[in-house]
Amino acid sequence: MEDVKKYINDAEESMEMASMHLEEALSRIRAGRANVHILDEIRVDSYGSHVPLSNVASLNTPDARSITIKPWDKNMLRVIEKAIIDSSVGIMPENNGEIIRLGIPALTEDRRKDLTKQCAKEAENAKVSVRNARRDAIDKLKKSIKNGTPEDVEKDSEEKVQKIHDKYIKTIDAMLEAKNKEIMTV
Repeated sequence: MEDVKKYINDAEESMEMASMHLEEALSRIRAGRANVHILDEIRVDSYGSHVPLSNVASLNTPDARSITIKPWDKNMLRVIEKAIIDSSVGIMPENNGEIIRLGIPALTEDRRKDLTKQCAKEAENAKVSVRNARRDAIDKLKKSIKNGTPEDVEKDSEEKVQKIHDKYIKTIDAMLEAKNKEIMTV
């Protein structure tokens, strides 16, 4: 009986991880509004080691169309600016000697459609992970019958796994719908 609970818990944990990964991936997709998460991938050279941008500067969104980066050490301005230019963010930084400002351009209709397709791919990848977790759990449950698990317990456990699967698929769909709404809002 312990194995059955373990299989269900492992499946739910895998599904939760897929959901969390999707949430993180969607937060990095620029939706026309300023979001400091688009800078999460940027690493800067700080005293000989590559560290995340948030470790050397404060990141703020003073309004919906801009991000300000205020380095804690003024000598880091050029390094941060170069890291942003070299990154895949695609926004040219403006440096006034004290802070770096990133102006977030408005999205075109074509770019909005491309972003919704990108979001759909991310959501589909998360759904595949959830389905794989369900399949793995059901396979393990079926094999557990050979180890003495009663068939009715196995069938009940399969139903539990299916319910957990359905819950996470609905969560993923809701996350995708919310992100698409955010992207398509002008």
